[in-house]
Amino acid sequence: MATTFSVYGPREVPVHQGAAGRTITDDNVKEFWRTNNAIATRCGCYVFGIRAGKGWTPAYVGKATKSFRPETFAHHKLTRYQQFLADYQKGTPVLFFILSPTRKGVPNAGHITELEAFLIQTGLAANPGLLNVKGTKAEEWGIAGVLRGGKGKPSQSARAFKKMMKLE
Repeated sequence: MATTFSVYGPREVPVHQGAAGRTITDDNVKEFWRTNNAIATRCGCYVFGIRAGKGWTPAYVGKATKSFRPETFAHHKLTRYQQFLADYQKGTPVLFFILSPTRKGVPNAGHITELEAFLIQTGLAANPGLLNVKGTKAEEWGIAGVLRGGKGKPSQSARAFKKMMKLE
């Protein structure tokens, strides 16, 4: 049976602004969950990134097969986020959550794992500096004008193919 995930976000991540830079404190995490409590016990995948200018840059993709609250801001995740924030003086840190539906209270962990792999590969295409460690081996193929096909204006055929495949 197909699993249809839903997107929640972007949700701003509060930060502490110090004299030398930004960091995410324990109080910031508590504040985040106070304002996003509705999804704290849900599961699925999440993408930490930054909103700057007119777009977003993904920094890290993670999954939570039990619940988002303990996973999203775990110590090893915070170190990745802090590393990313150190490289971006401007912009607003955000989280997108891709929520798994529950069937009889149990999420499909296999589908969540597949989604995470897909999001990591998609995130790498958007940001080659994605901070994930696992699943980041770059594919060695591309489709010119569609996916990992280099720079330049896509051909009319490539644009039509992207539209047909809903890759826009």
